[in-house]
Amino acid sequence: MRYLPLSDSDRGEMLARIGVNHVDELFADVPKNLLLKEPVDLPRRKGELEVERILSRMSAKNMSASSVPFFVGAGAYKHHVPATVDHLIQRSEFLTSYTPYQPEIAQGTLQYLFEFQTQVAALTGMDVANASMYDGSTGTGEAVLMAHRVTKRRKAVLSGGLHPHYTDVVKTLSDMASDETIILAPDVSGTEDILSQIDDTTSCVVVQSPDVFGHVRDLKPIADKAHKHGALLIAVFTEVVSLGLLKSPGSQGADIVVGEGQSIGNALNFGGPYVGLFATQSKYIRQMPGRLCGETVDADGNRGFVLTLSTREQHIRRDKATSNICTNSGLCSLAFTIHMTLLGEKGLTRLARINHANAVKLADQLGTVKGVEVLNETFFNEFTVKLAKPAAEIVERLAGKGVLAGVPVSRLMPGAGLDNLLLVASTEVNTDDDRAALCAALKEVL
Repeated sequence: MRYLPLSDSDRGEMLARIGVNHVDELFADVPKNLLLKEPVDLPRRKGELEVERILSRMSAKNMSASSVPFFVGAGAYKHHVPATVDHLIQRSEFLTSYTPYQPEIAQGTLQYLFEFQTQVAALTGMDVANASMYDGSTGTGEAVLMAHRVTKRRKAVLSGGLHPHYTDVVKTLSDMASDETIILAPDVSGTEDILSQIDDTTSCVVVQSPDVFGHVRDLKPIADKAHKHGALLIAVFTEVVSLGLLKSPGSQGADIVVGEGQSIGNALNFGGPYVGLFATQSKYIRQMPGRLCGETVDADGNRGFVLTLSTREQHIRRDKATSNICTNSGLCSLAFTIHMTLLGEKGLTRLARINHANAVKLADQLGTVKGVEVLNETFFNEFTVKLAKPAAEIVERLAGKGVLAGVPVSRLMPGAGLDNLLLVASTEVNTDDDRAALCAALKEVL
């Protein structure tokens, strides 16, 4: 933990240097009603040992994902990450190095980024992938901005099956640029009429599959309608393991594919950091945000790697940049690449089959519990159930019984009138005992 031992004299010297009289003047742009009137209620100082004890007691209040039967998903999933992944990413040359500003000097970094891009392109069925984004949600926002650049239009149609956090990111970016967003109502049944929203003014259609309610969507008709009107299809996923079993978005006509890569190589980590995957067709490559590593040969004919394309504002004029995202998720993308390499194509397919099989088992068992109705006809490893009581209340009661049952839809979509709906995920880490514990606990509280 960083400690800055500054004296009043030090602070006075710094304030004088920047031309202000008091530190409060630095917060002049923050609305006064949002500023605290007094310091937060914390001790002014504690010894390191005391701080460690206090924080340990606070962290012990958390119920970790590995300690109980765990069925939480909704965009971040608990998977087994082989010990090899952590061992390799903690090697000093990977853990401490950043992509240098003369990148060709770090051939190892460029090689793993090249291999990461290759894996992402193969998974998504696209021509090219970049060296990663921050996460799936910000990647989706960048995808919409890219579609606007390609089509020279400024209207995006967002499916009601898109994760609400992703929708919020797109809307925030669009509002700042005065771009139009058409946001469809929550699509609980997976039957929305998104085709009727596409016209000659549409820049892009953003559709998630499997969607936030778990439905597997057929993207081909949406791609066909979008292309008929000169618009692009942006295909989104939050569970990358699903690509081991489902048709790739590229094979269904997607123009841009973007999503969250956390499930491969990266643990939940209490919310991050994660890794955004971004792929597109080669004809759009110069409008793709982020950076792209390529393979070449040196003057002696030896294999080498280079930073082929970098359209961020640090490398070119700001008004010519495609994105102000100034880095990639380097260590997370390395973890992804190592895990994918360990799995291979057959391993990923097997992992995806186990996930789906476990989710089917869970759906079948929950369907026998009085007061539980499974709403999905199709799903991968996550689906929606309707409970006889508000889901948020049930989740809290089950947590008290040592079961983390899922994510109440009301938490993601407050005020949408979907209070009794619960998102439930089951991956390869769930056992028969876990599923039995969830069903038994539900029988007690419903």
